[in-house]
Amino acid sequence: MIPPRTLPRVLFVLFVAVTALHLAVLLLGAQPWDRPTQALLMPVLAAFLLSAVPAPRGRLTGLVLVALGFSWLGDTAPEFAPGNSGFLVMVGFFLVAQVFYIAAFWPLRAESVLYRRRMLLLPYLAAVAALVVLCAPGAGSLLVPVLVYGLLLGAMAVLSTGVHPWAAAGGALFLISDGLIALRAFAPGFDPPLGGFWVMLTYTAAQALLVLGLLARLRGRTAGIAMLTPTRGRPPGEPTR
Repeated sequence: MIPPRTLPRVLFVLFVAVTALHLAVLLLGAQPWDRPTQALLMPVLAAFLLSAVPAPRGRLTGLVLVALGFSWLGDTAPEFAPGNSGFLVMVGFFLVAQVFYIAAFWPLRAESVLYRRRMLLLPYLAAVAALVVLCAPGAGSLLVPVLVYGLLLGAMAVLSTGVHPWAAAGGALFLISDGLIALRAFAPGFDPPLGGFWVMLTYTAAQALLVLGLLARLRGRTAGIAMLTPTRGRPPGEPTR
């Protein structure tokens, strides 16, 4: 039996291993193994977060766990969607995931670039605007949901800057990952080599960094992976609002 203090590290290593396996499957084109390996990613990451933050976990951790759950649905449900609705199903579940991430990070907005170093808002605004301009001509009837999702994704990335630098990096990578998906789907002629690999590399790194940023926030600004072991009582750093 794995000791409780060791379990978070074991689960994080397992997440890295599953991620590496999934990326290798994409590189090798070893279908259909891409589906089951992708389906394992978010449950293992959520299990890592659960093991690293003991009960009572607080609002911030709880909302991030829900966001990971909807991300998992976004990863898996499109395969079972009828007809050509898979893309819209994926966007729908990830839209809900972004709403929960925004709700989780909103109490920390005063520490984000919304209030501090506002010039740093410009890259986020430029990225979202560029995606809309590039994707709008090819989005057709999906323009409105794609636009709404882009705005929520940008808001999540901005608010993640108030959590921890690791979370800020995760939010930026999430914006890049979903930007690649949108460009591949709607921008004429945009088809980079190994597109699926780059999407999943940035996506898995984004989710991991958001979780690690949350944990670093709870443990204090100097926390690292080596410190991701359970503590007793209410996690320090949980916002009260």
